[in-house]
Amino acid sequence: MNQALQHRLTSLRLSGMGATLSVRLQEATASRLSHLEFLELLLQDEELTRLDRKHQRRIKAAGFREIRRLDGYDWSFNPTINKKLIYELATGRYLQEARDVLMVGPPGVGKSHLAQALGYEAILQGKTVRYRSIFDVVGDLMEAQSLGENLKRVQSYLKPDLLVIDDMGIKQLPRNAGEHLFEIIMRRYEVKSTIMTSNRPIEEWGKLIGDVPAAGAILDRFLHHAEIIEMPGRSYRLKDRGRS
Repeated sequence: MNQALQHRLTSLRLSGMGATLSVRLQEATASRLSHLEFLELLLQDEELTRLDRKHQRRIKAAGFREIRRLDGYDWSFNPTINKKLIYELATGRYLQEARDVLMVGPPGVGKSHLAQALGYEAILQGKTVRYRSIFDVVGDLMEAQSLGENLKRVQSYLKPDLLVIDDMGIKQLPRNAGEHLFEIIMRRYEVKSTIMTSNRPIEEWGKLIGDVPAAGAILDRFLHHAEIIEMPGRSYRLKDRGRS
């Protein structure tokens, strides 16, 4: 292949075209493609390359613990989980309607897996996502408040199309955590979607937060347009315990 042409493609940042040019040239010759068909294929290659890079950047920025997919979830282990509803959420309609999602169930049933998988699907649909544990959220905002940077830090939680807050209920939150969490929920309410996972029923949130009025205010807004997904069952992480 002409090295000068390859160099030009590189300098113009058309690496998608550069990567497939040799194959496309062979295809054009073998299939007798017109100039227009050949150009269309090259442009398609470039577009797909750029889209993949955008997805990879957004996946990295989301901060997932690990990449999770819906097709990697073992639906047979806890068959009572509403698979149909999860896949309906994966279409992204709830994002368009600025609705929220709450996943409630004991540890190990796959709440984090599904929450991250829905985040991944949102990225594939062109959305921005941020994934954080509840402890990271509260810690970030408390630190920002002490540094006088609260507004800037809050904005970082308001900007993403989807915010995933994981691990509610693992342990009691620090003092004043309810105030920080309320600000995020209140300002995203009916504007952008939030997914939360909780190991404890919502009736216990007041105790977890240490502030019953704040918990009530959070739930009042968060649950107003939320899809509540009950996830009972056994812990997948303990499924092999006791086996020889």
